[in-house]
Amino acid sequence: MNLSSRFFTLVCLLFAVLSPPEAVMRSAMAMGKLPSFASSIDRVQPKLVKIYGAGGFRGLEAYQSGFLISSEGHVLTVWSYVLDTDAPTVTLNDGRRFDAEILGVDPWLEIAILKIDEENLPFFQLSQSLEADVGTRVLAFSNLFSVATGDEPTSVQRGVVSAVPYLKARKGVFQTQFNGRVYVTDALTNNPGAAGGALTTIDGTLLGMLGKELRNRQDNTWLNYALPIAALRDATAAIIAGEPQRPREEVAIPVRHPVDLTGLGVVLVPDVIDSTPPYIDSVRDISSAAEAGLRKDDLILFVGDTLVQSIKDVKSRCEKFERGQLLPLLIRRGEELVTIELRTLPPGEAIR
Repeated sequence: MNLSSRFFTLVCLLFAVLSPPEAVMRSAMAMGKLPSFASSIDRVQPKLVKIYGAGGFRGLEAYQSGFLISSEGHVLTVWSYVLDTDAPTVTLNDGRRFDAEILGVDPWLEIAILKIDEENLPFFQLSQSLEADVGTRVLAFSNLFSVATGDEPTSVQRGVVSAVPYLKARKGVFQTQFNGRVYVTDALTNNPGAAGGALTTIDGTLLGMLGKELRNRQDNTWLNYALPIAALRDATAAIIAGEPQRPREEVAIPVRHPVDLTGLGVVLVPDVIDSTPPYIDSVRDISSAAEAGLRKDDLILFVGDTLVQSIKDVKSRCEKFERGQLLPLLIRRGEELVTIELRTLPPGEAIR
């Protein structure tokens, strides 16, 4: 390596440490070392948001990324513990902060839609997204490590799609509910805060949403991947339309003997605030709940087909079920989603 090459490498390293991503790229382009895609970055940045919420039981990072998918303030992001709060905060590219409403989630795709009260915002049109192949050059936009807190731009990584494999949860390997093709990239996106960010082509066309942190438990490797927008488009439209929050069928006959979780052996945490998350505080040893496999610290996400976000929601929804029916629950246990069916006995009958 000659002296001029060494000098150029040193300059690039210094800029990478001291400058935002745009400064690195613009400086390198001025020296003729990179293609000119700064204009793509400038177009995409206003569509990205930073999301702040809850840190979870283990003091995990209380932030992630998202991006606008309508001019009316709809935000697509990942469904995670960060959203275990009444009103997550969404910070726009220009630094404005909003309390967001969690409009709905699809736990099987692990996506959520937030809504902020603002209009005329720049956004990605999901109908205009593209599909990527191996070798597609990409940009990954996200607020990894929460580097941006106000009007600072989100981080940008450049890379290629290395593979388009089929991702499927397998016990002891990957813990994810998403089953389908994903874009694996050589950009290091599997870091705190990156989940929910946008994967685009070099010219800024949307390809996918950066997935949650995911580790292969067999070889301890981390997966840098994005979920294709094509796999999320229908579910996103359904959430915005309100469909996931509706049960598939309502019971027309009045419920005479409603289900009570306490009678099934479930003790929820004390209901001390308006919207206490429905965590399980304890499970009675000889009970339907113990028989079904419920555990302390499980978080109830769905009762039947209905999203529940508080203890009050859980109790209200359980009252729609007649004793003697199976009570389907979707719970989150650590990083895993688990489907449980609670056996509810008819009035007068006790578990043996």
